Amino acid sequence: MIYAHAVITGASSGFGAAFARYLAGCCGHLVLVARRVEALEALAGELRAAHPALQVTVRPCDLAEETARRALGAHLAALPTGSLLLVNNAGLGDYGAFDSSRPERNRELLQVNICAPVELTRALLPRLTEQGGAVVNIASLAADLFIPDFALYAASKAFVASWSEALRLELRETGVRVLTVCPGPVHTGFGEVARRSGTRGGDYPLKEWFYTPIETVVAGSLAALERGCPRFYPARRVRAVAWLLRNLPLGLLRAVMGRRPRRNREEGA
Repeated sequence: MIYAHAVITGASSGFGAAFARYLAGCCGHLVLVARRVEALEALAGELRAAHPALQVTVRPCDLAEETARRALGAHLAALPTGSLLLVNNAGLGDYGAFDSSRPERNRELLQVNICAPVELTRALLPRLTEQGGAVVNIASLAADLFIPDFALYAASKAFVASWSEALRLELRETGVRVLTVCPGPVHTGFGEVARRSGTRGGDYPLKEWFYTPIETVVAGSLAALERGCPRFYPARRVRAVAWLLRNLPLGLLRAVMGRRPRRNREEGA
């Protein structure tokens, strides 16, 4: 489907930048949202050079701040008439035990991972239902888990997945599609940003084998959206793990996660 507008949060790198490059060929106007202005401008220049007819708007925004989110929502709701695709991609992680987490980081994580997609989607729903469009919410395979040392992130993605599924059912008579994307491990730089300073993580057998190319996730997500799928796992191995997680007895899953190697310990601990 060709969209008049595509809005992508967290567009400065990773999934966001990959979605922007993919959507540049199938929309008339891209709105790139992130905190890092220089990275957004560089991506916008690349896209304009590759697609001269494409309009690209750079919209710097710290999604952890309520005032900034409100201003962004108002700006997006006032975009010119036309169908719109909203990709709620921005996300924060925090590797490490919860009892040593920083309260300010916890607040930022919840604001970006939960409040931002909820508020932006709500701000755009009137025009989506009137003019057509879709919402893609980036969750995670972690949405099906409770993960020691990654507790708040996994819980935030469980919220995104559950909320997205309910929203899809509410909107099914309007023609607005809602897709939940649940990637497994992907090389995006997310892990390096999420890891706390002074911590170290381990390497595991088959870890690299389990990674999915970022292009596979993006192309597969948009294809799943067009098919009307409710949820998308980007590879057979990821789908198999998700099925297993959903069908394991809760007691067994608790035992497995309780024996999971602690990946992020403070150096010297």
